[in-house]
Amino acid sequence: MPNEIRPEILPASIMVMEVSPRDGLQNEKVLLPTEQKLELVEYAKLSGSRRIEVTSFVHPERVPQMADAEALCEQLDLTDGVRYTGLVLNERGYRRLRDTSLHEAGLVIPATDTFGQRNQGLRVADALAMAREVIADARRGAFPVQATIAVAFGCPFEGVVPQRTVLEIAEQLLEAGVVEIALADTIGVGVPVQVRAAFEGLAALSGEIPMRAHFHDTRNTAIGNAYAAIQAGVRILDASIGGIGGCPFAPQASGNVATEDVVYMLDRSGIQCGLDLDRLLEASEWLQGAIAKPIASTLLRAGPWPSNEAG
Repeated sequence: MPNEIRPEILPASIMVMEVSPRDGLQNEKVLLPTEQKLELVEYAKLSGSRRIEVTSFVHPERVPQMADAEALCEQLDLTDGVRYTGLVLNERGYRRLRDTSLHEAGLVIPATDTFGQRNQGLRVADALAMAREVIADARRGAFPVQATIAVAFGCPFEGVVPQRTVLEIAEQLLEAGVVEIALADTIGVGVPVQVRAAFEGLAALSGEIPMRAHFHDTRNTAIGNAYAAIQAGVRILDASIGGIGGCPFAPQASGNVATEDVVYMLDRSGIQCGLDLDRLLEASEWLQGAIAKPIASTLLRAGPWPSNEAG
């Protein structure tokens, strides 16, 4: 029948990478001590997280929240079955990360020159040249390096970013040998139609290389964008406990999509992710106190449904 609604084929499971210790905290004014950051990591683990972005190796004057990157890494339990990753913006950051025991590095490559210069002092071409050198070095040591293309759905300085530009950058990163590639809606301007088209285009290039999606909820589109990414073949989503976060170098950038909101959507859609919603809400409650301000989590305000008290 022409008007028949056919059930969509969804994946059985999705990996959620917890980014609150890095992308979540980096834009917060309250500087958390290393001990509290480790407590946040522990909350994530207790919630079921098995892949956590714990820090970034950037200049401490530029991002003071990440000044304790090495100290934090020294205190992680690397035998707990969790995969720990760190973010790097340049070769110096990569070298710092390699001196720790983290399991992988995550490169950031800008989609526009202006954002790249503001974020990491590199134009797109220079960032790609740096990425090729870093990836080549990492491959010689069998060390995994994944990459995220920032402002892939819109730039705060240059406006609309053509999809073909993003895919050209992605093609170069794939040729260099990244083990995973992500598109990031750094300032939360993307919409589901745009997201699905972008990831379908990326899927045509990436083949067996996993795709990851990173969304900010600046304009209340992050959950819809996450679902659209899944429709396009993405099987790894970034999310932050409590929906905290933002880019210090992107004006008016707000928080990440909340982990608990993503998990609610996945659970109600019949997609497994291995995360405990009640534990995540406990983590959000704790985090709200730690950063001394209300957080953006919808689930923390509304609660899951059906509630455990429902008769």
